[in-house]
Amino acid sequence: MSRGRTENHEAVLFLAALRRYLWYSRAMEQEPHILFEKRGALGLITLNRPRALNALTHGMCLGLAKILTEWAQDDGVKAVAIRGAGAKAFCAGGDIRAMYESNLAGTRAAAKFLADEYRVNAMIGAFPKPYIALTEGIVMGGGAGVSVHGSHRLADETLVFAMPESGIGFVTDVGATYFLSRCPGEAGLYLGLTGARIGLADAMVLGLVTHAVKAADHAALLARLADGAAPDAAIASFAFRPGAAQLAASRLDTIFAAASVEAILERLDRDGGAFAQETAAIMRSRSPTSLKLIFRALREAGSKNLNECLKMEYRIASRAVMAHDFREGVRATLVEKGATPRWQPAALAAVNDAAITGYFAPLGASEPTFSA
Repeated sequence: MSRGRTENHEAVLFLAALRRYLWYSRAMEQEPHILFEKRGALGLITLNRPRALNALTHGMCLGLAKILTEWAQDDGVKAVAIRGAGAKAFCAGGDIRAMYESNLAGTRAAAKFLADEYRVNAMIGAFPKPYIALTEGIVMGGGAGVSVHGSHRLADETLVFAMPESGIGFVTDVGATYFLSRCPGEAGLYLGLTGARIGLADAMVLGLVTHAVKAADHAALLARLADGAAPDAAIASFAFRPGAAQLAASRLDTIFAAASVEAILERLDRDGGAFAQETAAIMRSRSPTSLKLIFRALREAGSKNLNECLKMEYRIASRAVMAHDFREGVRATLVEKGATPRWQPAALAAVNDAAITGYFAPLGASEPTFSA
């Protein structure tokens, strides 16, 4: 078969796979994606897309912004709680499908979605009342954005926490540069670059979770909050002590304190142990551009407040979401599951420093404001 026919055949297969993926995704959308209710003194939010692991849509973000504005001003609401429907996930991230479609079509839909999602993150970070995230199972990407910025973050042994954006050619966002840069030592940079998954004990040590509370106790806790109980006292009565943390903090600090992504990989290669080899292999499978962007963003985030981090992230993410590597990462990971992404450029050495700087440049009139 000639090269032209081969490429045409691959394009036909790709489009067929994409149509099946989009049809299946849309077929799952049957019920309201987010639910709001007042239970006595409690405002309760339920992310209601269990078959999509409660991934956030643009409409869900707009709904969150509206209800948080109302409940912040409602004297009858003493606290707000947020949970996810189903036991598999609190929230597995943002609506990657919608952003992928925006990339393919060349529209600004993805940028608008990101702007409104980040506004919600800023609102949660500055919310004037207790904001309690009752997480269970998967908490990734956008799920971290609607939980970690709150005053109380609950989880149990089912927690699977990750910021996996480098694996789809995207960047660490939803205010994650703020909370990851404030993790002890270099653990946050490790999580951002690798997308590594961690459990309850590590998440508590890193400050990403504030309390260990079993999902089976959520109903009783919500009842107490609805009766007007103070969140700290109510949560304390259900809290338990998790097991030992698994991350080797001193090892991460030694390796990931390096001055560049390339230098981190050199240290991993010199280490040569099983953890180092696995970590280096993971990083080398990620988008080189994403690694460079995440490294620089996390290094700069330490001196910024949450809103400044969100502003920086929006500059980067609104460009990255329309770039080749995002399109390629989603194709390989979600559309043609298990395919090998073809990053451009394919090697760290070929990533132009000026191009990376360009992602951080101001957006002028297109730049939104993130504030409470």
